[in-house]
Amino acid sequence: MKKYIFASLLFIGIGFTSLQAQVTGKWKTVDDETGEAKSIVEVYEKDGKIYGKVVEILNPAKKDAKCKDCKGADKDKPILGLVIIKGLTKDGDEYTDGDILDPNKGKLYSCTIKLDGKDKLSVRGYMGISLLGRSQTWSRVK
Repeated sequence: MKKYIFASLLFIGIGFTSLQAQVTGKWKTVDDETGEAKSIVEVYEKDGKIYGKVVEILNPAKKDAKCKDCKGADKDKPILGLVIIKGLTKDGDEYTDGDILDPNKGKLYSCTIKLDGKDKLSVRGYMGISLLGRSQTWSRVK
């Protein structure tokens, strides 16, 4: 009987974990200044950290754009395929201590992301302290 109860609890626990919302997946980005949908970013986990890369550019005129103003290894790389979220770690119900790249401006910001329900992702980029930044809400692509 104890084995049956233990197995049932284990099964329920695994089922509950798989039902919890994840930050990983594909997200539609929206320009916080214009409200225009810009791209699809795939958020994924690698070596226990969270990353995000541009997998689709929604404006046909910008499909071949490059990161002209970026620094270092990202300079002049195509924006399509570019990793823009780098090295976030889980901290409670949010992911912090990483960076986000704005490929249009070539600037790297500190970043925090957090689920807002299962299909909305709050993304905040900032310099120095979180109060000095801007936020976007991305929508999950199904």
